[in-house]
Amino acid sequence: MQKETDMQKEADEAVRVMRGGGIILYPTDTVWGLGCDATNAAAVERIYRLKRSENKKSMLVLCASADMTVRYVNKAPGVAFEVMELATSPLTAILPGAAGVAENLIPEEGTLGVRIPDHEFCRRMLAGLKKPIVSTSANISGEATPVGLQDVAKEIVDGVDFVVNPRFEGKPTRKASSIIAFGEGGEVKIIRE
Repeated sequence: MQKETDMQKEADEAVRVMRGGGIILYPTDTVWGLGCDATNAAAVERIYRLKRSENKKSMLVLCASADMTVRYVNKAPGVAFEVMELATSPLTAILPGAAGVAENLIPEEGTLGVRIPDHEFCRRMLAGLKKPIVSTSANISGEATPVGLQDVAKEIVDGVDFVVNPRFEGKPTRKASSIIAFGEGGEVKIIRE
């Protein structure tokens, strides 16, 4: 059970850093990501600066559940939640009506990319923070997406406030999630398979 306790301590520390406006480098069920409290615009801005990108479409958020997601998107069609719950591999849903997250996370279309991670460490952080966590690949814009911590550029590692111990990586897919966009009327568009 020691690993269990260690994992909780590590998740609690990551949450403490995010609550304080910090940014973290952490494993997800796909690839390593940069994260922060998705409601903190200053922290989101730090991630843009670190990535050298202002591309709002490269930023998504992790939510603990459909219940949490509903609090941050107010125009998502019901079918979106059904698809998210039925997905058997990592899926990012682009949902209309983003609300309650940092303004600088929301592109002109007013959408929010949301993923419910199938990852124990991410779940623990979400349970602790009780807010969505930004998730964007841990790379400088235009460079390759790092699959493991060893692939993350030194500049990124040095630029965050906390690096999660790689022993909590779990069994990631090591590739980016599929992306499906949903319209308010239930329209569906596959953006990345």
